[in-house]
Amino acid sequence: MKQHTISFKHAWEGLVLAFKTQPNLKAHTFSALIASGLAYLVGFSINEWIILVFTVSLVFITEMVNTTIESVCDVVCDRFHLGVKKAKDVGAGMVLLSAFSAVVIGLILFIPKIVGLFN
Repeated sequence: MKQHTISFKHAWEGLVLAFKTQPNLKAHTFSALIASGLAYLVGFSINEWIILVFTVSLVFITEMVNTTIESVCDVVCDRFHLGVKKAKDVGAGMVLLSAFSAVVIGLILFIPKIVGLFN
């Protein structure tokens, strides 16, 4: 089996594992599906779709990076350690920031479309 095929297989397994084991990814998926459905209904332009896909991807990516940080910390240290706490807190903060940014971007994209439906 070629190396790139093996790498893709591992990457796919990581993606599936993250979605199966991380409740927040399930919540993000639900939100992304709602946003995508609404974007379709209000007639997003190609540029708006690009922004939406990029924004949703950023939230998923930061959630998965945070999961990686937490998993590595748990393997390296099985007791409380201030450095581990900092790493986990910063990782969680990264997700919070990306999710907050996604909400702001969503409001910027959707409010004019929704207001336009009523005018």
